Amino acid sequence: MTDPDAPEAASSEALDFPPTLREVMLRPRWIAMLALCLVVAGVFAWLGQWQLSSAIDTDPPAPGATEEVLPIDEVVAPGAYLEEPLVGQQVEVTGAWDPDDFLIVSSRFNDDVEGFWVTGRLQLEDASSLAVAVGWAPTREAADRAAAELAADADPDAAVTLTGRVISDEGPAVPRGDDPYEMTRMSPAALLGQWGEVPGDVYRPYLTAFDPTGAIADAGLDEISSPAPEIGSPINWLNIFYAIEWAVFAGFAFYLWYRLARDAWERELEELAGVDPDEA
Repeated sequence: MTDPDAPEAASSEALDFPPTLREVMLRPRWIAMLALCLVVAGVFAWLGQWQLSSAIDTDPPAPGATEEVLPIDEVVAPGAYLEEPLVGQQVEVTGAWDPDDFLIVSSRFNDDVEGFWVTGRLQLEDASSLAVAVGWAPTREAADRAAAELAADADPDAAVTLTGRVISDEGPAVPRGDDPYEMTRMSPAALLGQWGEVPGDVYRPYLTAFDPTGAIADAGLDEISSPAPEIGSPINWLNIFYAIEWAVFAGFAFYLWYRLARDAWERELEELAGVDPDEA
C-alpha cells in the first residue's frame, strides 16, 4: 500500500539533507570541468617552465671573450642579425673604401661630449658592404672637412684592414631639423638609403673602428670611445617574472573551477529552500 505521506517525507528529507559542496564537485559535469582546468593549468605550467629555462643563461660568454679579435665572418654574416652575446665583439675586416660614401651622423657622444661621427662604406672582398664609424669630431665643420679628406684619399682598389667593435644597428630616426638627410642614429639601413651603388649584401650591424695606424688622427678626427661591453647578469629577471605570472594563471584556473562549482552549489541550496536565486 502506497504511503500518502511519502512525497512529503522525501521532500522533507531533501530539505534536511541538502547536497554538500563535495557532492556537487564530484558530479560528472564538474569532474569534466576540472579535467579541462587541468589541461589549461598544464599548458600554463609548461609556459612557466619554458620561461624559467630561458631565464638563466647556462653558457654565458667567458670574461674577456669580446676582446679577442675574430674575423668578422666568424661573428656575423651579411644581412644577419647580431646575436646579443656578440655585441661589442672585436673583429678584423679587410676591404676597400668607397670615396663617395663618407657621411656624417650627428648627436654622437665621445666621453660625454656631443659631436659628430664620420662614417664610411667598406666594401669587402666578397662584395658585401659594412658601415664603419670612422672617427669623432666636435663640430659639423670639422666632420665635413674630415669626410672630404678621407674621400680624397680613399682608393677603391686599395685594400685596408680594420679592427674595431661590431655593434647592432640603432635603427633609423626622423630628422630633427629641416635637413631631410640628417642622421642622428647610427643605422646601416639609413646609410644605405644615401649610399651610391651597392653591389652586394649589407651587414646589419656596424663597426666602430680603432685607429692603430693613426689615419683617423691624420684626418683631424678623434678615435671613437668604444669600451668593452659590461658583462651582464646570467639571470633574466623579466623571464622569471613571466614564469611567476604563468604559475599564478595556473592557480587561477583551479580557483575558477572551485568558484563556479561553489556558485552552483549555493544556487541549488537556495532553490531547495524555496528562494529564487535570481531575485536574492
